[in-house]
Amino acid sequence: MSRRHAAEKREVLPDAKFGDRVLTKFMNNLMIDGKKSVAEKIVYNAFDRVESKLKKAPVEVFHEALDNIKPSVEVRSRRVGGATYQVPVEVRPERREALAIRWLISAARSRNENTMEERLAGELLDAVNGRGSAVKKREDTHKMADANKAFSHYRW
Repeated sequence: MSRRHAAEKREVLPDAKFGDRVLTKFMNNLMIDGKKSVAEKIVYNAFDRVESKLKKAPVEVFHEALDNIKPSVEVRSRRVGGATYQVPVEVRPERREALAIRWLISAARSRNENTMEERLAGELLDAVNGRGSAVKKREDTHKMADANKAFSHYRW
């Protein structure tokens, strides 16, 4: 990593249908091989499924699901005198969002429904209800941080 100059954050354009920047980041993360239209189709169809099940605005459901997945603390490795400690640290807001998006997509991909739309819709519904593997990932991260609270004085 360069010590001279921190990379500036690029702002993404809001998505076409809902005008939401976080949703655009989500689609960009979901996209494979630069096929954005395919990613958009998957997300919008999954949103239609969620809307028909919950009878709520799909963007609100999406943000509620992300809030249920976002971790507040995580552990980072820190070497002190030859030993490596797992030190709990608070997560920056941008990283919280990025982790939540990444965990939601990987959890949806590992589900065993037939299409990606069904998997994503199912994982969104589970995340809103506080269950599912993405929420479990957050819980495991919090448990790990709680278990290593004794090393919090090594924070930097």
